[in-house]
Amino acid sequence: MPVSIAGREAVIAGAVRTPVGRGHPEKGIYADLHPADLLGRTLVALLDRCGLDSTAVDNLIVGCAYQIAEQSSGIARTSWLAKGLAEGTGAMTVDVRCGSGEEAADIAALRIATGVDEVLVAAGVEHMGRVGFPVNQGAQEEWGRAFPGELLERYDLVPQGVGAEMIAAEYGITRADMDEFAVRSHRLAQAATEDGSFAREILPIESGGTTHTTDQGIRPGSTVEKLAALKPAFSAEGSVTAGNSSQISDGAAALLLSDREQASRLGLTPRAVMVDQVVLGVDPVTMLKGPIPATARILERNGLKIDDIDVVEINEAFASVPLAWIAAHGADPARVNPRGGAIALGHPLGSTGARLLTTLLHELEDLDVELGLVTMCCGGGIGTATLIRRL
Repeated sequence: MPVSIAGREAVIAGAVRTPVGRGHPEKGIYADLHPADLLGRTLVALLDRCGLDSTAVDNLIVGCAYQIAEQSSGIARTSWLAKGLAEGTGAMTVDVRCGSGEEAADIAALRIATGVDEVLVAAGVEHMGRVGFPVNQGAQEEWGRAFPGELLERYDLVPQGVGAEMIAAEYGITRADMDEFAVRSHRLAQAATEDGSFAREILPIESGGTTHTTDQGIRPGSTVEKLAALKPAFSAEGSVTAGNSSQISDGAAALLLSDREQASRLGLTPRAVMVDQVVLGVDPVTMLKGPIPATARILERNGLKIDDIDVVEINEAFASVPLAWIAAHGADPARVNPRGGAIALGHPLGSTGARLLTTLLHELEDLDVELGLVTMCCGGGIGTATLIRRL
């Protein structure tokens, strides 16, 4: 059943994303763009594509994982006002780690279903080339560590890549399996780029004197043989490498959500219904298994089997994550990330969930199918799942 109260349904009326750039301070295509500018351009484009004035938007909810430096002080509000959009629109920035952009859309759907708001923009942004791991690490070294001693006494916390190694070992996933999955990601992403499948969802972005229309991280020449030559990244005897992991990236994505009746009054075209959503916790050490129980819960709650889902977008944080999910649910790999994933496209943390929903919406339309699922693993041991139905 759709997430609704008194018959109110949250529908998606628009979705757009930037090309994903490499998260490099010099080589990234957005190296000279402030993250608020990158997100702001995406917000303006979304409203323009939907033919909606910003005064009609009740609230803006933005996912962002590293809310420090240029992404601090409420980047949702900053991005909105910087582009001259309506001062009367509310704004909030949320952090559910890698699932932040997805959760922004989930919160928007709940606010619509409860009647708190009627029209919202849900978005995500992360500019890891300017506000990435080094900035976060530097801030902790200067101002204090994120994890208190009490937490570290309870859990032997490890880097996410070590968690990915643990999952690979638990599910019997080999280095060859992960490298083959990585090559698949690049192959499918390149095919989707070449045949124009991404064209409708991508907003061309001018930066550095060039207009960018494609994702920067795709490597068409990626092969299993080339990936096999890479050294393990987290353990000398391990299987997780830079080649079978997601890329550090920059990007933004945004969706317009509305109450279904209000959408009709505003002349918007409902494209999908937000059916249901899950956020749950798992072991914070292995930490990346969240998509498995999150998917199980959302399927059970809606009386569905995995084969009822036409397309799944699961974040490719590490190749072992989707491979373990496929094994655990007996899913058809052909329905999983049919246009590639974060290994090829990149993973701008807070933006990725919104990007996955944007891509999923367009896949459902292009394939003329109905049910789609986004599911993600998140730092700290969080799993998310969002079910949408195309109209």
